[in-house]
Amino acid sequence: MGNRASINNNKGLLGGGPFYLRSILNGIAMVFSCILLSVGCGTQTAKDTILMQSQSKELTETFFHEGIRRSYHIHLPPGFRSDRPSPLVLALHGGGGQGRRFDRSITRGTLVAAADSRGVVLVFPEAVKSHWFDGRAEILETERGYDDAGFISAVIDRMVKNYGIDSGRVYATGISNGGFMSIRLAMDFSEKIAAVAPVAAQLSMVLKDKTPRFPISIMIINGTMDPLVPFDGGHIGLAGFGRSRGEIMSTAETVEHFRLHNGCDRTPEMRRIPNRAPDDGTDAWVEKYANGRDGTEAILVRVKGGGHSWPGGGQYFRPKIIGAVCRDFNASEMILEFFLRHKRP
Repeated sequence: MGNRASINNNKGLLGGGPFYLRSILNGIAMVFSCILLSVGCGTQTAKDTILMQSQSKELTETFFHEGIRRSYHIHLPPGFRSDRPSPLVLALHGGGGQGRRFDRSITRGTLVAAADSRGVVLVFPEAVKSHWFDGRAEILETERGYDDAGFISAVIDRMVKNYGIDSGRVYATGISNGGFMSIRLAMDFSEKIAAVAPVAAQLSMVLKDKTPRFPISIMIINGTMDPLVPFDGGHIGLAGFGRSRGEIMSTAETVEHFRLHNGCDRTPEMRRIPNRAPDDGTDAWVEKYANGRDGTEAILVRVKGGGHSWPGGGQYFRPKIIGAVCRDFNASEMILEFFLRHKRP
């Protein structure tokens, strides 16, 4: 990867993730939690222990990848049966965040609720040192990036083998650094993932010349007033808080990149989302490019006035830092509905 990028005291805030100022404390907490979680939890599988359940169930599993112990948290919905193939959604935390806290802190419990009502299995992987290597060298704390893409690919394989996941219905979403990582997964593993839904993220310049091997549906949910990840492209960062965390394409260019790859319609179907919370300062529109190859779509949910946040989720940091949270719609519900329309052929 070349010389190590310079690190300053504000690297968590500028890493493109939602737990900026807490990253150091979270890193300490992660060390202790991984020690606790690694005892006796690495070999349990659904085929061995879970055939039918009436309530949702939480599990944590670990395995070694590149010589590093990696972990991921599993949420099984009520009624889960390992002998009935279920869809799987990978939910990727932002830079400085934690997978175990993603649903509570970012989505305000809406992702688990949406998954439980639809029989969807959720997996919340943990990044090394709380940051995903999504291709941007500027976010690295070491001279090389960890093989996060390979790690997540291995998680998919384990879930298919051990939990009977439907291999044609695997999806990825995430916010900020996790959203960028979901786009990288679309580029690298379109043979395994049917659709992605990045939030507060778009295509980074280091990936601009790449295309997925197969058509893959995408829905991007971005706020036009995001103070960290600029809607119109440019350098990731916050004025007054240090260096760039990488250069990115605009949201419109990202959607067009996938529209062209999928062969979707040139003219979008436009729909305004009802403004159910007029006091939140946001207004949302859906631009859907349909009829792509293998039934794929490229969709932009443009949140006018929205910030670096998950619509319908939590105000995890001050509005002055991350901008407004849109309350007009539930992003978790919208994302899962989008995912379940798509299956790999």
